[in-house]
Amino acid sequence: MPTVHVATEDRVLAVDHDGERTDASDGERADASTTRLDAGRLQCVAGPPDDPDRLYVGTFEEGCLRSTDGGESFERLAVEGGDPVTALSISPHDPETVYVGTEPSRVYRTRDGGDSWSHLDGIADLPSESEWFFPPRPDTHHVRWIAVDPFDPDRLHVGIEAGAFVLSTDGGESWRERPEGSRRDNHSLATHPGREGLVYAAAGDGFARSTDGGETWDHPQVGLDHRYCWSVVADPGDPDAVLVSSAAGASSAHRHETAESHVYRTRGDEAWERLEDRGLPTGEGVVRTVFATGSEPGVVYGANNRGLFRTDDFGDAWARVRIEWDEALEEQVPRGMVVRG
Repeated sequence: MPTVHVATEDRVLAVDHDGERTDASDGERADASTTRLDAGRLQCVAGPPDDPDRLYVGTFEEGCLRSTDGGESFERLAVEGGDPVTALSISPHDPETVYVGTEPSRVYRTRDGGDSWSHLDGIADLPSESEWFFPPRPDTHHVRWIAVDPFDPDRLHVGIEAGAFVLSTDGGESWRERPEGSRRDNHSLATHPGREGLVYAAAGDGFARSTDGGETWDHPQVGLDHRYCWSVVADPGDPDAVLVSSAAGASSAHRHETAESHVYRTRGDEAWERLEDRGLPTGEGVVRTVFATGSEPGVVYGANNRGLFRTDDFGDAWARVRIEWDEALEEQVPRGMVVRG
């Protein structure tokens, strides 16, 4: 039974989902609990794949929080600097190795599950750093995503919002910025354990793909009519199959009052296909969807302000996961999701 944790703006939803239809046949059975966090604005969530009880949440006001009981309670971790935590990543090579990204853009690492941390410095010294800025707070910028290469534990992919894609090949000892074709306004990155060198980027300035571990990038965007991209995932069973959520711009992606977001899919070199009327809400009133996968081929979870949804066939059809979704959540933007099991 998969365990799904969804971080919204003010709470963490813990969902145990069996994938069975309810008696009403309008969704799928699930047991869920909610933990409201008095920790300011939630930003991201991560957890090791084989330990659904351990969970990390990044917050703007309280830094990094850790749970060892599946999200029922949290403790604050002493990450150096105490800056807002805007990105989290668990190494696929070692569940005790966790990376944190902050605002302003810094990267920290723990090798003991969060008890002690080290600063992987050098990012702030990159030549283009003076050009980085986050429009709502233009005097700063932040790390929005960290992806550890599934084939090389020392290869780190870092997305800065907004300013650069940054790459390290030596575990954070040194950094390279803005490789050829990389995006600037990075929102999420995806790798795949089935194909070495593959990296996908969803950014405010469009979609991008690398087949050489982030060294160079191309921009397959035929059919992608909305190019303010937010969340990207590849099919666990097919690295060529990709889903991305997108909108025309930031206001239609993140503000429920003006929201109008969409979901697109591509396979290999095919043109992007907009997925509509598949059971996953899109369009007017819907904020950008956050995606997450586990290990099952074709299975993706998606969360937006209309609820939590699951597909077993990589987007052909979606079913609502039947959990409580109150009016307050309809006005919030999901910040992240992790799937285990």
